[in-house]
Formats: sequence, structure tokens, C-alpha cells
Amino acid sequence: MATVGSTALDELLATLNPPQREAVEHLDGPLLIFAGAGSGKTRVLTARVANLIAQRKVWPDRLLAVTFTNKAAREMRERVGRLVEGADRMWVGTFHAMAVRMLRRDAELLGIPRSFTIFDEDDSRSAMNRVLKDLALDPKRFPPRRLLEHISRAKNELLDPETMPVESRSDELVRRAFARYQEVLRTSGALDFDDLLLQAVRLLQSSPEALERWRDRFRYVLVDEYQDTNHAQYVFVNLLAAEHRQLAVVGDDDQSIYSFRGADVRNILSFEKDYPDAKVVRLEQNYRSTQPILDAAYRVIVRNPERAEKRLWTPRAGGERVVAAQLYDEVEEAEYVADEIERLRRQEGLGYRDVAVLYRINAQSRAFEDVFGRRRIPYRLVGGIRFWERAEVKDVLAYLRLIQNPADLVSFARIANVPRRKIGSVTVEAVVTAAQARSQDVVQVLGDAGAIEAVPRAAARPLEVLRRQLESLRAMVGALTVADLIGQVIEVMGLEHHYRDGSPQGDARMENLDELRGLAREYDFLQDRAQALEQFLTEIALRSDVDSYQEDDEGVTLITLHMVKGLEFPVVFMVGMEDGLLPHSRAISDPDQMPEERRLCYVGITRAQNRLYLTCAFRRHLYGESRPCQPSRFLQDIPKSLLARPTRGAAPIPPPRQSRREQLFEYQTRPASVAPPVARFHAGQQVEHPIFGRGVVVKSTLTRGDEELVVRFDSGVKILSGTVAPLTVR
Repeated sequence: MATVGSTALDELLATLNPPQREAVEHLDGPLLIFAGAGSGKTRVLTARVANLIAQRKVWPDRLLAVTFTNKAAREMRERVGRLVEGADRMWVGTFHAMAVRMLRRDAELLGIPRSFTIFDEDDSRSAMNRVLKDLALDPKRFPPRRLLEHISRAKNELLDPETMPVESRSDELVRRAFARYQEVLRTSGALDFDDLLLQAVRLLQSSPEALERWRDRFRYVLVDEYQDTNHAQYVFVNLLAAEHRQLAVVGDDDQSIYSFRGADVRNILSFEKDYPDAKVVRLEQNYRSTQPILDAAYRVIVRNPERAEKRLWTPRAGGERVVAAQLYDEVEEAEYVADEIERLRRQEGLGYRDVAVLYRINAQSRAFEDVFGRRRIPYRLVGGIRFWERAEVKDVLAYLRLIQNPADLVSFARIANVPRRKIGSVTVEAVVTAAQARSQDVVQVLGDAGAIEAVPRAAARPLEVLRRQLESLRAMVGALTVADLIGQVIEVMGLEHHYRDGSPQGDARMENLDELRGLAREYDFLQDRAQALEQFLTEIALRSDVDSYQEDDEGVTLITLHMVKGLEFPVVFMVGMEDGLLPHSRAISDPDQMPEERRLCYVGITRAQNRLYLTCAFRRHLYGESRPCQPSRFLQDIPKSLLARPTRGAAPIPPPRQSRREQLFEYQTRPASVAPPVARFHAGQQVEHPIFGRGVVVKSTLTRGDEELVVRFDSGVKILSGTVAPLTVR
């Protein structure tokens, strides 16, 4: 039996505030915890697990704790491990990680091989490209990404090609693509990301024996971020908890921001209907932010209908007011942010890692990358090209997956000609088609490739060589560690010669493969080396960008609002606070989407610990054109008493419903007479600005009755209004 030291538990309980302790000590029956941002929910979950083990003598492996990121799962396991012996046996992880563990044991009850491959987004797109070819569908009319989105939504609703609704010819074509896509998965011995939950639910629904065994295994179920569950996850949880009803869910409806992934905020708001006897606890004391930041967040979120009322508070005294600033365009916005970062570093000793820039869409990062790069401000772009998405890494992983699962046709198609071995697309197509027609795996088909009519004669020899190489590598599975197996893949397949072409990029590719081998060393502790390979590939398939985020890395964090949930920073800049960006233009035209945009704004605000900046631009270049912008309506929800005037170089947010010319007038540092819409300046002209100093006009353009100037100052290039900018000709 695992034990908890009574002293350690008593000390832990003593750190909890009354609502937190109430949640921890409720041990019988369903429990709903509304946990506001920064209210210490991880501490509560950890203490609850420890208390269950101490008071109810529950074995750690009888507890199921579901998180939404691997990062959160690691943190919970480490915290519990400091209190509980045997915590490594707990089932703690994401929904998909838990589903994989269940399916690795019971998948054969569904006719799925236990060694199934998990397709990532690239694999799914490759499979869908093949589907379009098989069905003779035009990828321009039916983009693979769009079809996969339809299929993902269907799977999240636990629908298959036979049960998905068909109301038009377009729906019928989607259904056919869905059916064919599932066939490609089946013949490849693979599941995609959405299949993991779908098949886990099917397992529990179709096998009374499996349902009874898993219910008996998990006597207590805890779910974090319950507001972000979709229908499949909702059904999965309630199937496991329906009998013993020892279900505790934690979440915050104000932070439900993933409806595009199928998340349904009604799951948490309806929990009391599902479990009328549920205990409800609200955690409203915030341990992260200052009161001005919390008050600003409340003013934004309180306007949302159908929310559980809660208002965050903190015992922390004081706190800087929120800075709201309007800049001329996205370049000036990035310059302003850079100036403030450097000022805070000089005056307050903050590090670059203490700062985050949050934005609504990825395209907004470009201006910050340009400005930070020019000013040598280190930054880390979360959501850029991930290590795991680099071509050389995906090539080696494809080899490993094909070695583990020789039926993986998508992995074969990727590596067939890597390195180049005279196996072209025609040959690959012939091999894949033969494998599907014969219900054989790739290695079996390669052994008889010469007899395949569609295989060009010149390709027969390279295919035979590839078969022998794959068989030699497959023989090493179970005998070598994962890292050593990677080394053999690189050596046997001649990948070092292929990648190291004498260029700096070639050296970088091999450095990435060395890094991959280093990461694989983490699995050396597993004595069953075949299992180690399986676990390595599974955990890679379930990784996310946030999981790879390292808090100790130096650099300003550039990250989207959707990805930042779960993180916190001493200083936060929320940029692009304009109608059309936040809230997004889709929400402006569809009021049903507006509550989630408001929640997204709330999530961003509550990431800030000590300082919060909200910025918008008067004009923004986006999607290939320059357009005037209106400050976000969410800015107007924050009373002026909570706002501080911005530092020099920026203007305060104008009041609502100003005309564009009135905004321009207020933006400028001093009033100026309005000139007729004619060019007042020309390229090459030397000018002077009271703030930016001396500069040279690079370009003058008349646009919509205004003269737009591109001026190069010593501090950088600015885009200004020639109509009212306080410029004088030198």
C-alpha cells in the first residue's frame, strides 16, 4: 500500500485556503470545482490525491487523473511523487494518452492491432491526398485540410461514415472521403488523433467485460480543465464514473476557448444536472495577478451570458494599473513593445524570459520577429516549426514507425526515396496499391516487388535492397535501445551522407538527429526494448507545442492566445486589440461566437502577474493590404480608473465611436490642421518629427483621402499620416 507521511499531508493541508480545503476533504460522491485563473487548482488536485490515499487507503494505480497537456501531467505526477510512495503507478495524463494505454491492452477486441501506429497531422494529410486521388476528387474543391476538419468534428461527436448526417451532395462526398480515409487507416494499422478517444469509447460501449474491468480499475476519476472537454471525452469520463460516481472535475467556464476543437462549455455548466448530488466549490482567491489586472479581466468577462458567477480577488496590496496604448501600425506597435521591454530591464531588472507577447493569429508575430531580430532582443516563437516537424526528424521517425509496424503505408511512402534510391512516385503507388489489394504489409510486398506489373523494371533492384535493409533493422528491435536503433537507421540507410551535404543546413540536420538520439536515451531505463520503442513513438505522437515550452529558456515568448493557457508571466503584452482581430471578424458577424472571444481575452489578461499592456494600432497591414482599425470593443469594457496613460511614443485608447479622422487627431502628439487629400511630401524629402527626430521620406501614397508616408528615422521605419502627422520639412 502506498503511504503518505502524516506530517507532509498536514503541512500541505495547512497551506490551503478554506474553499481549497473543502474541495480536498470532500471524499464521497461527485465534486465540481470552479477554479478561477491562478487559484491554485493544481495544488488542490495534488492534495486531493494525497488525501484519498491517506484517508481511503486507495492504491495509486486505482486513481485516474486526466489533464489536457503532458506538461500538466508531469507537474502533477512530480508533486504527488513528493508525497506518495508509488506515485509513478498512477494513471496521470491526457485523455489521448490514457486512451492509448487502454487500447494497447484491449484494441484487439475492436479488431485493431495492439501495435497500431498513431498518425500525426502530416500523416493524415498524406492519407487524405491518397483518398482524393482514389476518389478522383479535385483537391482545390475539396482541400484535404478542410475534409479532415469535417472528419475530426464527426469523430468528436462519436460519428462514423455510416452515422454522420448527409444533407447535400457535398456532405455525401465528405462521407465517401471519410469512409475511404478510414480504410487507409485500417490497412496501415493506424489510428489518427481523434480515433484514440473514439475507439476508447467504442471499447467501453461494446465490451461489457472491458467496461467492468476499467471501472473496477479506476475507483476514483479526476478531470482537469473540464470546460474544454468535447462530446467524446464527456462520454468517456461518464462511462468510467457512472457506477461508482467518484468523479471530481475541475474547470472554469470563463476559460473555455477551444470550441473549434469540439469543446463544449455546457459540459461543465450542466454537471449539476448530470450529478444532482454533486458538491460545488468555487475557488476565487487568486495567487497570480494583482488586483487591477483581475478587475480588468472581470470587467471583460462579466458581460458574458450563461456563466457561473465568480470574481477573482487577491490579498496582494497595490499593483500597477493596466497600460492601454494605441500605436500607428504594427511596426510601431512592435517598436513600442521593444522599448518597454528594454525600459523594464533597465529600471526593474526583469529578464527577457519574464515577458510574453500574446496575439490572436500567428501572422501577427512577423512584425515582432523583425523588430526583435533587428534590435537583438532574444525571443522564442511558440508554434513555429517544431523540432518534431523538421524533415530529417520526421524521416527517421517514419523509419522507426515502419520498422515497428510494417503495414504503415504512409511511413513507407515518406521514406521510400529517402535517401534517393530511384524509387519514384509511380513505384511507391504500385507498392501501396499491391499491399492494399493483397492485405499484406510493405515488407512482404517488397519481397515480391518484381512480380508487380506496375513496378518499373529499373526499380526492382532498389526495392529489394530496401527490403533487406528494413528486415535487418527489424531484427534489431528488442535487442537495441531506441537511441542505438536510431543510430543504426542512420547508418544502414546512409542518412548521414544524405543530410550532410557540406552546407551549414546539413550540419544542423545532423545536430537535430543527434538531439533525437539524446531524447531517446530517456527510455533506456525500460528493460523491454521493444516496449521502449513503442512508448517513444507514442509519446512523440501525443506531444504539443506547449509541452516543449521551457520556462527557463532566455527570450521573450511570442505565443498565440489559444496556446498560452496554463502559462503565466510577470509581464504580458496583449497586442492587436482591435475589432476584427480580438474579437475576430468571424465573431463580429456571428454573435454566437462572441462569448468565446471574450473568454479568450479573459485568458490572455489573466496570464499577467504584475504588469499588463493592451495595445492596438490605428492602421494595420494584414492579409496583403493596409486597413484602418477600430480599437477592440473589449478595451471599452475596462473603466478608465483601471488604466494608466502609456509612456512616451504611444497614445491612449480613444473613446468609442470616434471617426477615423478623430482617432488620427488624438493619436498625434499635437493637433494639426486638416489638409486636403493631396500629397504634401515626396520620396527623398528630409523631415523632422518631435518624437522620432530626423528622418527621410521613403514613400508617399494617397489612400482613401489620406496621405500615407513611409519615413526612415534613426530609430527605424515608421508609417505615418501625412495629413496630420506633426512633420516639418528640413
